Amino acid sequence: MDWVRTGWRWWRRSPARDVVFAALMALLTVSGSYGEGHPHNPSDLAQFHNAPVPQPSAASLLLVAVASLVLVWRNRWPVAVLTVSAAAVLGFTLLGYVNGAALIAPAAAVYALATNVSVRRALVASGVTLAALLVATAANDPLGATSGPVVVLPVLFAAACLGGIAVSNRRAFVASIEARAQDEARLRIDEERLRIARELHDVVAHTMSTINVQAAAAALLLADRPAEAAEALAAIRAASKNGLRELRAILNVLRQADEADPTAPAPGLAQLDALIASVSRAGLPTTLDISGHRADLPPGADLAAYRIIQESLTNAIRHAGPATATVTLRYGDDVLLIDVTDTGRGVAEARAGRNGTGQAGNAGPAPWEGSGHGLPGMRERAAAAGGTLEAGPADGGGFQVTAALPLRRQDEPALRERQDREIGPGEPGDPAAPGVADHPAVTDHPAVTDHGRAETGAADHGTAKTAAPEESRQP
Repeated sequence: MDWVRTGWRWWRRSPARDVVFAALMALLTVSGSYGEGHPHNPSDLAQFHNAPVPQPSAASLLLVAVASLVLVWRNRWPVAVLTVSAAAVLGFTLLGYVNGAALIAPAAAVYALATNVSVRRALVASGVTLAALLVATAANDPLGATSGPVVVLPVLFAAACLGGIAVSNRRAFVASIEARAQDEARLRIDEERLRIARELHDVVAHTMSTINVQAAAAALLLADRPAEAAEALAAIRAASKNGLRELRAILNVLRQADEADPTAPAPGLAQLDALIASVSRAGLPTTLDISGHRADLPPGADLAAYRIIQESLTNAIRHAGPATATVTLRYGDDVLLIDVTDTGRGVAEARAGRNGTGQAGNAGPAPWEGSGHGLPGMRERAAAAGGTLEAGPADGGGFQVTAALPLRRQDEPALRERQDREIGPGEPGDPAAPGVADHPAVTDHPAVTDHGRAETGAADHGTAKTAAPEESRQP
């Protein structure tokens, strides 16, 4: 049946359709006008009240043919076609012939006009044409001023005009739906392109920054301290391996666009220990501080949290110089607060460049835009997950990034509140009652101290030694 659909689409767009339509209309109107001038049925003859029946001549029938043949161009020049068709039928009517069949041609022109112009223009053109033909028919019709054509003409033109307007509205509605669908598809493509760009930026920036720092350290240590240089090269190997793995995962997603969803897990807070360990090996000793009841984040928020922390630490590796960093996670009832602060250099210079003073501002990160794609990308990630992000120089030196991400999807109902309303809070010992057993304890996290601080390092996740001496990380 595909060939039928293809043929139908070709027919609807082909100029041959207009030619065939106009030829059939000419055959119908000319034969009908000739038959009206040569009646044989006694009931038809009685309508003339024994008066002679006006028989149309060949020249008059040519007017009827012109009124129909001009319909070939009804969709290209609808106003001109209506004018010519109505004028030809008007001339045929003024000659005193019965015009019942001939009126079909201007009615078809009215329909075509209504489907191609605005409603106001269609109504005005139809009204003017109807008035002219109605007056001419009432004055010159041999059947009388109240004959059949006079009665049928308003109904015929109203049906043609309103039908054309309805078709025009339908076409406009379908076109708006198609345009909206195209806009939505284009928006989804743009969003996906931005998402992929953010993923690539985060992966490449983190990997290359780590490799750059460790390569510089290895170059300085190779002659005097080959063991430490070997550690730096091992860190380069690990960073490049992880970067290639994440790049391969992104490329697999692109290759599987038309297949089932990929089964490889996306990075999340579950890989945070490995991230902090690699950052520490790259020359930025980093500690992790977690408080509150740890909870699973929605997939989008989990990925956003990981990438925000990764990008913040990458920026610290690239720009902070000899420094340390602290990653703080605060789990609340409905929100996860993330704070990444380093003790790096350049803050006073950055503030002086912004306000000319170099003095510390209020608590928390001061507004900061940056010059690259890192900070805007982090803000976009936080916003996409339903959260917020602020970044800027911190009081007392260093740079600070804070983010707040929801612990549940924004369209997910508050399950605990609904359960409390429906069944009430559980009793102690009731398995359904929420308690400490329902949430992973903070001390379940590797190497969490009494105050909830986890220090990541090479052996026991303690504060890591850098692979290069501090002078190797000087600008």
